[in-house]
Amino acid sequence: MIDPSRRSPTLPRPCLPQRASLPRFAQRAVAALVAASIFAGGPLQAAIGSEAVPGVTPPAPSAANLPALGDSAAEGLSPAGERALGDRIMRDIWRDPAIVEDAELQEHVGTTFARLVDAARRRGEITPDIEASFAWTPFLVRDRTVNAFALPGGYVGVHLGLIAMTPNLDELASVLAHELSHVTQRHIVRMMSVQQRQSLVGLAAMILGVIAASRSPQAAQALVTSGQAVAMQGQLNFSRDMEREADRVGFGVLSTAGYAESGMAQMFELLAQASNLNDDGSFPYLRSHPLTVERIGEARARARQAGDFRTQPAVDVVHTLMRARARVLMDPRALAWQRLITDAQAGALPASPLEGISPVAVPQPASAPPPAALPVERLAASYAGTLAALQMRDLKVSAELYERMLRQAEALPPDQRRSAQRELARLGVEMALVRDDGRAADAALAQIAGDSGRVAQFLRARRALLPGADLTLLRQCAAVLQTMVAQTPADAPAWALLSQLWDRMGQPLRSLRADAEAVALHGDLDGAIDRLRAGQRRARGDRTPDFVEISVIDARLRTLEQERRRSADEDQKR
Repeated sequence: MIDPSRRSPTLPRPCLPQRASLPRFAQRAVAALVAASIFAGGPLQAAIGSEAVPGVTPPAPSAANLPALGDSAAEGLSPAGERALGDRIMRDIWRDPAIVEDAELQEHVGTTFARLVDAARRRGEITPDIEASFAWTPFLVRDRTVNAFALPGGYVGVHLGLIAMTPNLDELASVLAHELSHVTQRHIVRMMSVQQRQSLVGLAAMILGVIAASRSPQAAQALVTSGQAVAMQGQLNFSRDMEREADRVGFGVLSTAGYAESGMAQMFELLAQASNLNDDGSFPYLRSHPLTVERIGEARARARQAGDFRTQPAVDVVHTLMRARARVLMDPRALAWQRLITDAQAGALPASPLEGISPVAVPQPASAPPPAALPVERLAASYAGTLAALQMRDLKVSAELYERMLRQAEALPPDQRRSAQRELARLGVEMALVRDDGRAADAALAQIAGDSGRVAQFLRARRALLPGADLTLLRQCAAVLQTMVAQTPADAPAWALLSQLWDRMGQPLRSLRADAEAVALHGDLDGAIDRLRAGQRRARGDRTPDFVEISVIDARLRTLEQERRRSADEDQKR
């Protein structure tokens, strides 16, 4: 997401970002996105549309008419071509340590996103060629700011800060629906086709910014935001018409998916009010999605017309606990974790996920009940404290807070209690795994015996990897994960777990191949090729070679080597 310093006359105060150095994730994203746009042969928005890089602040608007560089790269760009561009960008982004692969949060966001994609399909917003070509993949970014962004080819990034601050699932879904609508309406490609005036000087400045980003964040920021890059203004942001279209289409998708239509208006109001109280750069979503009274009013009117403007948002226990989980994982500093532990031990409500804004200072919709009235919020505070203590390996404190959580869950209404107990059982397995306590892990897994989802299967596989696990359990878990990667070949964490299972089962060739698949999906083609070649060398020394596995390794090696050559050719063209 970009931070344009766009002044909105309809807001009480302008949303002006502070000048700050690019975060590490933004540096890598800048490099990937600009490189991809040059490869595509067109303007920068060919790679990023309006919302690709968190923390980059473009200059003020300019009315300069700049010379065109030629025909837009968007002309004739097919959905498959857009997907290839997105894959190229993601190859670099996947390698960034800011990317979070937490199975619980991935499931929470992925399930919500999948419901929205299905709704968009049923509404006719997704054409068959786009459906077949695009990735439809959300990914998580370890960042405390409130942000989400769309990339070419159906990739949508979600900051953990956004999850942490959304009071209910309807509001999170409204943001995802908006971003999904940018994808389904192909706004990135449409901007490429209408914006053909890219200054050579501006492009050169961006290239210099890419080079500087690898050495000095401050230098990169200065280059990107300098007058030399003034040509980029307006190309980094979706037009106001496209924003309104994404609001309108996103609202329909939100409603069809079964989420509260009021979620979009409530999210707009919360963002606008909170940013007015504290504009320290924590709300980059508002920079590329400037909120006006008109947009908020339209969202309210749509909700009323649909007959849904709830006076009290529904309480979703799972979302509330996932907010707490995001709050822990978005900020890995020991000081932040200790604060969550202290709050939980004192029985205090969770602190605001945004530093500098106290819980009472962040305004809720006028009709929302105070946080103190919600027992599930106190449960969430204990959850955050327990997980934070676990991250710090303070097993005594995590166990004490976990026992408190179990008592708090028992006091919830029956429908909330069932959902809470499932999440607490999962957390109990995580705690047992950290202690290498197989019996405790088995007891917690027994509570979710009927859960065949990805999170539960990952927990069972990790249990099988504990010392002393028998071969039967290892085989069962490996069979489940084999089915999983066959159905979803792009699941890198599943491949990584499968590699560990096969290694423990004494199947080194399979282990090397699975590890190669995992690192390839993380964008490391060289590492994947090295592992496959190691597999070939090992196979040559086996007295009883597995010819089937050797054939698979040979085929995958040829494919990845071709992909690496193609990537190198593209680099030379740039």
